[in-house]
Amino acid sequence: MGESVRLIVEVVSTNWRDDYFLKATDYEEMGIPEYWIFDYRALGGRRFIGNPKQPTISVYTLVDGEYEVSQFREDNLI
Repeated sequence: MGESVRLIVEVVSTNWRDDYFLKATDYEEMGIPEYWIFDYRALGGRRFIGNPKQPTISVYTLVDGEYEVSQFREDNLI
């Protein structure tokens, strides 16, 4: 799957733990190069989107088999 899928995009729902914990781990193991999480309602936990919680786009990039995350808020350009 990792060879055919280059990017996965998720919109966070009330089941945000799946997006930040389970899916990120699964996609990392599959070797998906990029995983984007759009948390436009700031539902995720503070350790994922900061405190105070605010709408955040998290871009996970696979580097040496592990995801590194960059976050974008307010007027930040991706």
